[in-house]
Amino acid sequence: MDVIDLPAEIRAYQETVAAFAKEALSQPPLVVGNDHGFWRAGWDACAQAGILGSPLPQEWGGDERGLLATIVAMETLGSCCPDLGLLFSINAHLWAAAVPILTFGSQEQKEKWLPGLINGSVIGGHGATEPNAGSDVFSMAMTASRDGDDWILNGTKSFVSNGCVADVFVMYATTDASKGELGVTGFIVESDCPGVQISPPLDKVGLTTSPAAIVELTDCRIAADQMLGSEGQGSACFNCSMEWERGSILAMHLGVMQRQLDRSIQHGKERKQFGQPIGSFQSVANRIVDMQVRLDAARPLVRRIGVLKDMGRMAMKEAAVAKLFVSEAAVASSLDAMQIHGADGYLSATGIDMELRDALGARIYSGTNEMQRIMIARLMGLPSSLPPKSM
Repeated sequence: MDVIDLPAEIRAYQETVAAFAKEALSQPPLVVGNDHGFWRAGWDACAQAGILGSPLPQEWGGDERGLLATIVAMETLGSCCPDLGLLFSINAHLWAAAVPILTFGSQEQKEKWLPGLINGSVIGGHGATEPNAGSDVFSMAMTASRDGDDWILNGTKSFVSNGCVADVFVMYATTDASKGELGVTGFIVESDCPGVQISPPLDKVGLTTSPAAIVELTDCRIAADQMLGSEGQGSACFNCSMEWERGSILAMHLGVMQRQLDRSIQHGKERKQFGQPIGSFQSVANRIVDMQVRLDAARPLVRRIGVLKDMGRMAMKEAAVAKLFVSEAAVASSLDAMQIHGADGYLSATGIDMELRDALGARIYSGTNEMQRIMIARLMGLPSSLPPKSM
């Protein structure tokens, strides 16, 4: 794994994470309990190893290592842990639940939720997408209306990350539809709150061990102090979480790409046809070279997000660029790995089919790649045919 330009302390952390993952995460069970395969023991192990608190302040029990170190850790986990659903759940928990509460939460909200989110005793979920509000997320129909000192929430969220196992959700609702995205507000909603109904896990193509659900809120009453930030600050909160998530969540796919590359090189040396290793044939070698080129191009795109955020700078465009490029590269490398392994690659036993299905989701979650291109164009100063909404 390339460690050029990584500070010594991050390289040491990378080695620690690799040793942990090889010991504790290399053989996940296929199905655990009734949580659609959610690996709670793996979650707890990651929490105990400090993964859930890696980028978060020591004040709340985190390690405060910074985003670059966390990105490197996620890449390392991706290379060692076959359960990408678990890593997806950890990323959703971190960037869409813990970071919004850290950034926009009151002192009381931080004291109540951050210690548990960091030590793993509390699982965070995220509710933004709706049946008719996906890429156009701020057209959401979920409403929040005042009733004395409380808020009453009504509406449906779909594809809720960690929906079936979450203890608390960061939810977004419209408090004033006339203000458009400036009328969207964030709320902290506990999963056992009356009026919250959670569906069974959605049957996804990939990332199946990260249980997503539909969450319906019907006259769900929450206290005023469960509003996240101020009224109308929901779009800023959502965009903050997406800036962190879009780049960081792709780090795990870098790890998978590294694993696929290593395995394909080995296969190219050992598999023989016509009396020669198949890696000696140009058509095979070229695919392996393409896998290397994609990985070498993708890695710095992700890591520069960590550098920028650790410097306190914005990284919206850089996160969108990384999300777009890495997700496409992950799919292409999965297809190359399958082709290089031939008939064996088409067998589920190799795991390449699962890696491909997991990679396909990366082109959709955290904003589709089509929307990433629109966002990048806007941030480059190009005119847009869409309304001037945040994404």
